[in-house]
Amino acid sequence: MPDIYLILGSNLGDRMKNLRKATELISKNIGKIINKSSVYETEPWGFNHRINFLNQVLKVITSLKPEEVLEVIIKIEKLSGRKRNNSIYAARVIDIDILFYNNKVIKSDKLIIPHPKIQERMFVLVPMAELQPDLIHPELQVPISQLKNECRDTKWVREYKSKN
Repeated sequence: MPDIYLILGSNLGDRMKNLRKATELISKNIGKIINKSSVYETEPWGFNHRINFLNQVLKVITSLKPEEVLEVIIKIEKLSGRKRNNSIYAARVIDIDILFYNNKVIKSDKLIIPHPKIQERMFVLVPMAELQPDLIHPELQVPISQLKNECRDTKWVREYKSKN
């Protein structure tokens, strides 16, 4: 069964609870979570907001096809209270993106895999490098650890220590 990597992000409401709920729904509806990164607190990317994001990467084994994974993700986001708007970058209760699906490269109207901005975002590269530093990006043919080391993103990313 394929390995997929998903990134979760939340900066509205109870951010940790939002990540936990999404993780639970992913486990029930997409596949078995075999590994997860630490949770990271990150500066909003692409827009300004007073509340930082919590982000986490999950490695999941799934029997679903990529398009099916996307359909389930959209349902999970909606169930979790996400309201989509026309803005690409906005505050949100939950955001789930497919980073990788095995080593597939998919470019369609609905889905692009690997996620096209992985190499530009430290909030993705830091947790990915924690989980799988030697994973080779299937288009760039470079390991995640190298992408992280070469990334020019200056937004901060730090491991989140829950106050609970």
